Order: sequence, then structure tokens, then C-alpha cells
Amino acid sequence: MNETTWGVIATWRMAHDGVKKASQLLQANGTAGDAVEALIKTVEAYPYYKSVGYGGLPNENGEVEMDAAFMDGDTLAQGAVAGIHEVLHAVSVARALSHDHYNSFLVGQGATQYAQLNGFEMRNMLTDRAKKRWEKRRAELADAKIKPYDGHDTVGAITLAPTGSMAAATSTSGLFMKRPGRVGDSPLSGSGFYVDSDIGGAAATGLGEDIMKGCLSYEIVRRMGEGRTPQEACDEAVYPFIEKLKRRYGKAGEFSLIALDRAGNWGVATNVEFTFSVATASQKPVILMANPGPNQTTTITPVTQAWLDAYEKRIKAPIK
Repeated sequence: MNETTWGVIATWRMAHDGVKKASQLLQANGTAGDAVEALIKTVEAYPYYKSVGYGGLPNENGEVEMDAAFMDGDTLAQGAVAGIHEVLHAVSVARALSHDHYNSFLVGQGATQYAQLNGFEMRNMLTDRAKKRWEKRRAELADAKIKPYDGHDTVGAITLAPTGSMAAATSTSGLFMKRPGRVGDSPLSGSGFYVDSDIGGAAATGLGEDIMKGCLSYEIVRRMGEGRTPQEACDEAVYPFIEKLKRRYGKAGEFSLIALDRAGNWGVATNVEFTFSVATASQKPVILMANPGPNQTTTITPVTQAWLDAYEKRIKAPIK
């Protein structure tokens, strides 16, 4: 591996500060695992991101339940948690579990207890802001038959270190107003994430119940292993599957996938307006916008300052 080759890609605008942190670590010869964990932790700790970690929106009972995963592309070791409570950094718990051959995927009270016993920082994850959103939504649901599920943006990321090692990680608080115990694609290997340092990695965000029907992260890595570029692999895996799902299931929710290969090339595919952040040895950290393009392709454009300003205003707007 060329010693100057490194890369990082992550889902959504919210990951950008984490991408910058990860790129600094990778340029300083940090490991892929440390870089991807630092990226996800940056997002988990920021209270204005309502779909991940601290400040994440709760389930229908007003409890924040989080899912997270970590994968080492060298060894293929994985760790994951689902329905974990009151842990500041679910991704760090997932990474710790990846070191265990057995019991590497823990759920609910078992995951929370493991975090407590192993010294992870515990915190009430329901912020006042998120509680206000929950109370408002409960009132709206009582008044009218509106759709309860809103907001399901996973932060997913793949990193490539100068050594050639790769890693992937995800973290989410899942669907707003979900049923207690609901788990999406984010902690599930092959659906929410997959990485193999010999090939590359992929991660997903969107409606987990539909993403799980296609195991799309693994499918993208498989296609890259057959010689497709990350962009070709994303387009070929995602768009035909969305059409298949509409045909056979009757509908398809939101899908957005990112990919990075072992040479630092990247790709994305989506059926919605989707922002992502990327940095490589030849690309300073940047936020880009992806949209579905013609003939099952993806259109990628720079994000405007006006869009960024509106985004900052929106995520910090008072809850009325």
C-alpha cells in the first residue's frame, strides 16, 4: 500500500466534524479503527443531532435506545449493540465487543450492563430538547392520525489507513417513536455495514426495515471485489434493488449507501437528497450532496453555503 493513501467517508452533513478529526488521525498514521471510532464519537456527543447518541430522539415510551456496530477490515472481527440505554458512546462499546470471539453482539439490558461493568461513560441520553420533541409528537399523534416515524439518519463511516487497514462503524438512535426493542439495519453485518481491507467497505443509512431486505453493504463490497469501482458498485447494488423492492413489496423507504475501496476511491447511491462527507489524500474534507440521477446513476454536487446556513439554523431552531 502506498504510504500516502488514506481515506474516510461518512453519511450526512452531521459527520463532517468527525471526518475532519478522522482525517487528522489518519494523516498522523493513526489506525483505521481509532479514526472511525473518533469520527462516530464526535457525532454521538453532539446534542443537536437528533438521530444519533446524546440528543437522539426517543422511542414511543420516551426512552433513547441506541444501536451501534464496529468492524475491523483486517480480521473481519465485529462487535455490535442494539437497544442499549444510557451509554454516551455506543460505538465504543461495540468496538470493545469486537475483541471477543463469543458474545460480540449484545442487546438491551445485557448491552447496557456490559457497558456499566466495563467502565464506559454512562449518561441520561434524553436531552430536554429531545424530550420536548417527543412530547410534541405525542400530542400530535393524539390529535390526528399522523405518521409516527420520522427521522432515522444513521451515522455510518468507513476509514482507510496508510497501512492499508480499513474499518467501518455505525451508530443511531433509530426511528423516532419506534416501538421499544425495535432494531434497524445499523448494527447488522452486511446490511448496515461491511468492510474487508483486501477490497473496501460500505455503510448504509435510511429505513432499516427496507435496507435489511437487501444486505446492501455486503453486496457493494462483493461487487467491488469483482472489479467494480465504488461508484459502480453502489449504483449497481442500490438502484435495481429499490426497483425490485417496489415491484415485490409494493414500496421502498429511504436508502443511502456509501463506499470506499482499498485505493481510496469512493462512491455513493441514494433515492433521496443525501449529504455526505469525504476526505482522502487528494481531497480535503468536503460536504457533498448526492441525488438519484438518470438511468440508475447518482448525481453528486457541492453543497452551497446557503444550504449549510439553513441546516445550522434548522437543527438549532427552538422547539415550539
